[in-house]
Amino acid sequence: MEKRNLRKQLTGVVTSNKMQKTIVVAVERKMKHKKYGKFIKKTSKFYAHDEKNESNIGDRVLLMETRPISKNKCWRLVEIIESAK
Repeated sequence: MEKRNLRKQLTGVVTSNKMQKTIVVAVERKMKHKKYGKFIKKTSKFYAHDEKNESNIGDRVLLMETRPISKNKCWRLVEIIESAK
């Protein structure tokens, strides 16, 4: 019996919720510059499936990897960690 791999999880901030059942989440990570050693913030944008259209711009959310839902969507919303003020 094969052991199934655990799915990846990311936390980020919702930047757009204009589409139906889809949100755009910006995930920030810190990376060390190769030459100078300074830490740089890098941002990646992910499309995620939001079944109930419950998240708003500015919310901090938890995403989980899932099967491809559309051309760009392969993440889904698990929970809203912190609502926008």
